[in-house]
Amino acid sequence: MEVVEFTMKHKGFAVGESVNELTDENVARFLARVSNTVLTKFPEYLEEKIDVKGLLTLIPSGSLEEKLKFLRSPGTSRKIGNYVREDDKKLKKLLVEVAKAVLTREALKDELPVEFPGGRIEELKTKPRYREEHVNFTAKYGRWIVVKRLIIDEKTPMLDIARLLASINETAVNKIQEFVRIDMSGIEEHFSEFKKVRKGEDIAKLVEKFREFKGSDLEVRYAVNVMLSKLNLTIDPPAKNLEKYLEKAG
Repeated sequence: MEVVEFTMKHKGFAVGESVNELTDENVARFLARVSNTVLTKFPEYLEEKIDVKGLLTLIPSGSLEEKLKFLRSPGTSRKIGNYVREDDKKLKKLLVEVAKAVLTREALKDELPVEFPGGRIEELKTKPRYREEHVNFTAKYGRWIVVKRLIIDEKTPMLDIARLLASINETAVNKIQEFVRIDMSGIEEHFSEFKKVRKGEDIAKLVEKFREFKGSDLEVRYAVNVMLSKLNLTIDPPAKNLEKYLEKAG
């Protein structure tokens, strides 16, 4: 039976939805809501290793251009490191990149559409498959089959929940563009004059180029991704960093 569903139950938070009429567009819109939901919850599961409250005190004021310049600065990465609770330098570097994605998303949320259109999943509208506390994302649609699931108990590292949420988000971001046929090559071509952007005047030109972009509400979210990539920034936390950290930290 084909199904695309997401449920999460943990510490009083219980939400869930599934796609009733399975079409490419409906699945894409659902995945957009899943992405928005998991990234809203993501930061609270980092607290074991990242002082998120302290991290967010770094959010700069000023224009979009000024914020991007701050986030792009190597000095900002060093400041972020002050809020990462890890002594091993190599392991710390993995977590700094995760923390930087959180900071970037929070710093830019009033300046750019960092969420997909469609809102978040805020109610429990489908019966969960599991009675235990859990995170479950299951998709069986055409040739696409994926199950990302974690049963949560008192021994479950909170960072492992963060890893799964980041992984679900990465899947959603990748599959949305496929299901609604986002013209990624066209978006990348729009920004093709920029390689690695460092100087303030080039950041201003990059922002101007973004503001010239014309596309659907979904395409604009991907244009944000491409623009930020020119600055070596992202609003989507890297799941692989958390996977490597959990593997190497034991």
